Amino acid sequence: MKSSPNIHWFRQDLRLSDNPAFSAACAAGNVFPIYILDDDNAGPDRMGDASRWWLHQSLNVLHLALGGKLRVFKGSPLKIIPSLANAIEAGQVCWNRCYEPWRIARDTALKAELEKQSISVQSYNGSLLWEPWDIKKGDGTPYKVFTPFYRRGCLSASSPRVPLPAPDVVAPWVAGDYLGDVSIDDLGLLPNQDWHHQLSEHWTPGEAGAIQKLEQFISSGLCGYKEGRNFPARSNTSRLSAHLHWGEISPNQAWYAVHNVMDAGGLEDDADNFLSELGWREFSYSQLFHCPDLPRQNLQQKFDHFPWEQNANHLRRWQKGQTGYPIVDAAMRELWQTGYMHNRLRMIVGSFLVKNLRLHWHHGEAWFWNCLVDADLASNSASWQWIAGCGADAAPYFRIFNPVTQGQKFDPDGHFTRRFLPELSALPAKYLFNPWEAPPQILSKAGVELGVNYPHPVVDLKLSREAALAAFASLRQI
Repeated sequence: MKSSPNIHWFRQDLRLSDNPAFSAACAAGNVFPIYILDDDNAGPDRMGDASRWWLHQSLNVLHLALGGKLRVFKGSPLKIIPSLANAIEAGQVCWNRCYEPWRIARDTALKAELEKQSISVQSYNGSLLWEPWDIKKGDGTPYKVFTPFYRRGCLSASSPRVPLPAPDVVAPWVAGDYLGDVSIDDLGLLPNQDWHHQLSEHWTPGEAGAIQKLEQFISSGLCGYKEGRNFPARSNTSRLSAHLHWGEISPNQAWYAVHNVMDAGGLEDDADNFLSELGWREFSYSQLFHCPDLPRQNLQQKFDHFPWEQNANHLRRWQKGQTGYPIVDAAMRELWQTGYMHNRLRMIVGSFLVKNLRLHWHHGEAWFWNCLVDADLASNSASWQWIAGCGADAAPYFRIFNPVTQGQKFDPDGHFTRRFLPELSALPAKYLFNPWEAPPQILSKAGVELGVNYPHPVVDLKLSREAALAAFASLRQI
């Protein structure tokens, strides 16, 4: 007699190794691996274009890793999974937990429905080092400041789970035809815009690409990470964020790979600094879990009264990298061309949007959500609230990044800026980040004509800074 298959529902765990739910499904017998594109329940948190491009590639890689046996569906899991489980007489349904509010609500309802039908449901932690409900202060409330969250909460808790190997034998259950399954191409994930084609020049989605990226970082990027991570032209960042978001590699695998270097007596400061960045990812998920309105509501309610500007032209110039401030424009063009932005640059462009332009952080969050291959609801929302000054442990609103001095400090030779702003590539470093101050003969020699092939500054730094501080001061009167 053929044993009942066990459904493993792939979600943001698109890998075979260190996948607790997938390993459990395989250990229990034949596994029926599925993926469901759920735009029905996502609402405003529906994936952006860059994310959909990445998902298309990653699903193809996973499908091949499963011997072409991944079954793909489109619609609401609340309807698809109970129907499927009954059709194939599934023994159990396994998945790794997700932490976005809409997914928690959906999964809770689905689990109740399956159990009502006497179908066993097993869920696991395959995405975080620590469950958000486990890291709390002594009084039972969640942490609101990162350092005690990480040092007192995370590091004093149980050590993260040791990574699991991929199952030795995977036996996909393939008999029969099933209503509603479609091809990966039928999901329609690839955006209509042509720009997404250039993303493949910069990324290799999938589990093998993720492991290669981690190994490359440890061998050539971890040394000097603590300082080098601030310089966008250097190769000290891991660039693992998209792989972590899609679960092509687990944070546990990254944690222990770097921890092993530190335990071996090398690069302690660099390794510790990287591990704390994984801690920031955990902190973002903690915030989202305990504050489900994080993507839309200011954590500091006084910012509900902030006098934001309404200026479509300024927003468009920021989005397209046409602000007239080279480090901002280079960063925004990096985002558009590669689906990624260096973390230091995310802080610079975020500060410029919400402080110099005084445009609501929602505009930045939405643009990043659509353009980033690592768009993650927890990290994106928490980071924008942080830079806007309205979030947990946020940068004070009065801390306003100066894009000229930031460029001079963190791209001193201009290698990054010249790469993405070829129209300024011949400018000497002295004027690269402030071309409006260059003498006419210098601009002419460099082939730069302000207002023609590179824009004048969209706002005055000094005046816009003063206006931002005045706006912030107005909140104190409320």
